[in-house]
Amino acid sequence: MTIIPCWQDIPGRILMALCCLGAIGAFYISISAVRTAGNLTVWIETWRMFGFLVFAGMFALLAWRPRSSAGIWELVFFHKAAVGISSFFLSNSQEAISSGPIDIVLSILIVAAYICTRGWQSWSVHKVNK
Repeated sequence: MTIIPCWQDIPGRILMALCCLGAIGAFYISISAVRTAGNLTVWIETWRMFGFLVFAGMFALLAWRPRSSAGIWELVFFHKAAVGISSFFLSNSQEAISSGPIDIVLSILIVAAYICTRGWQSWSVHKVNK
């Protein structure tokens, strides 16, 4: 296993910790959206609110153990990139216009952290010395 220099590992972990904090902030902001949602939107607003917590947890795992989270990197990148790209095709939606750029930025931060921490190494099998 290759040792990752601190100058690479620490910035990648910090990026993921910032993403985690942003998702926690989005969770708290979304509480009011759930409280004020009508019958037609309360379910999707609740789903979104808890989704922010799920992403906060995944970002925290990636910050804490970037090379022990096989598949998590790829899943969070796929989701953020897919939502960000989709926002370009949903330009009639105010929510797509306002949140799409955030997802694009998040996908860029995820790629930067993935490269810094060499997140792809999470797929390799590590032998335990006895």
